[in-house]
Amino acid sequence: MIKFTKIEKYALLLILISAVIRGFVAGVIEFGNDEVYYWTYALYPDWSHFDHPPMIGWVIQFFTLDLLLDSEFFIRLGSVVFGSINTWLIFLIAKKIYNERAGLIAALLYTSSIYCFVIAGIFILPDTPQSLFWMLSIYLLINVVSDKNSFSKQKNYLLLAAVAIGLGMLSKYTTVFIWLGFGLYVLVFSRKWFKSWQLYVSVLISLTLILPILLWNIQNEFISFTFHSERVDASGSSIRFDYFFRELFGQIVYNNLVLFVLTIIALVALFKKKISIAKEYSQILLLTTLPLIFLFLGFALFRSTLPHWTSPAYMILLIFPAIYLSQKFQTKLFSWPVKLAVGLLLLTLTFGILQIQFGLFNLDNSKSEEEKGKSDFSLDMYGWKQLENSFEDLLLEDLRNELVSENIVLISQKWFPSAHLDYYIARPLGMKLLTIGSLDQIHKYAWVNEKRGGFKLDMDAYYITTSHFNKKPKDLDKYFSTIHLHKNIPIYRSGKIVKYAFVYLLKDLKQIPPNQI
Repeated sequence: MIKFTKIEKYALLLILISAVIRGFVAGVIEFGNDEVYYWTYALYPDWSHFDHPPMIGWVIQFFTLDLLLDSEFFIRLGSVVFGSINTWLIFLIAKKIYNERAGLIAALLYTSSIYCFVIAGIFILPDTPQSLFWMLSIYLLINVVSDKNSFSKQKNYLLLAAVAIGLGMLSKYTTVFIWLGFGLYVLVFSRKWFKSWQLYVSVLISLTLILPILLWNIQNEFISFTFHSERVDASGSSIRFDYFFRELFGQIVYNNLVLFVLTIIALVALFKKKISIAKEYSQILLLTTLPLIFLFLGFALFRSTLPHWTSPAYMILLIFPAIYLSQKFQTKLFSWPVKLAVGLLLLTLTFGILQIQFGLFNLDNSKSEEEKGKSDFSLDMYGWKQLENSFEDLLLEDLRNELVSENIVLISQKWFPSAHLDYYIARPLGMKLLTIGSLDQIHKYAWVNEKRGGFKLDMDAYYITTSHFNKKPKDLDKYFSTIHLHKNIPIYRSGKIVKYAFVYLLKDLKQIPPNQI
């Protein structure tokens, strides 16, 4: 029978409480734009996809029993489970590096991170599996560099780490930075590895695991690599300090202001040698995190970037403030900085849920129906089920009046809100959703169109857009004989209209839209 220490029991209790809270939120909130889009990765699995590698789709398939259980809770269940595993892993890492108290504090700090708790721990995104394999890779690399292990044992850990890194790269390309960090560690601090065949086999293992990505890109003219390279290509761009500060501010917010400050304080203390930690541990942790952060801050000087791209690095850096707090507050497990960090997370989570579900704050001052809800970001995750009910009534009425045929489809022109309309409208009503647009607009839906049989001449369609992101049918008159606004559907929250859905009726497809792949 496994016996746990008192502190390990605290850590397990923390994981249980966190999982219950995250599971509850996962089941009550509708999907965001990105989340519902990745549902299509499970609906139409492939060796890779336009935007990202295939792992997120496989995770959704596994936890939903291949979409047999396709509610928000089960689609997001992978995030809840992986977030719990990550909390235990960071506990083990800090415990190995320092002690159990540091491990528990690291688990508390991980739980208080908005990225770790919400973005990768509730929402279903490529960050979900990446965070797991990133954390597992670091746990294994800590054992690789540990002087408590024999070199032969270190080599075995490196082979395991190669598997974890490869699986992480199947989740998100940026996981390659772990190999970059370890390569720098070997080059600067531990050249003995160059004489070990395990180093080269380990790289080969990771490359073998990402063969599905390479093969898919070869078949599709490297479209995924081209897409991502364009997102960070800074050639010919002028310096944009607004992008830089938006990225920096986003990193601070995503990872919790308190944790960001604690991390900076801990790193300063580390460089001043005021933190007692074996040098090989600090070297591998810093080399697998800081290059990623600094590189994307550099990109942000020229191109628009997204703050969560660097969050796996911040996730690992939490080990340093955990050790710092363990040393500074030697008689307290729950020091005031930890309480402040957890409190900020709970406050943010509470206000976020209340805003999404009840509109706690009036974030929108739009007067016209066409722009209603435009400045309320929370509406991305609200009202879709309500729209489905209202649209079903409209569809049944149109069918009774023989205004449309039973095989009528939904049309959209961008990957969002295509996925929302697909999951919340087309799926429950047994309709097909097809997209018209360029590849950079419709993304994976270019392949989905083919899977669904594409367009047929003379077909009719509905086109739905919402006032908070109002995109009227653009250039569709060259494909359909007639297009007209069919109905405005109000969406209510707390008894008030917060946005409108505009339903257009498109009659008689006269020209087949071009295939984008």
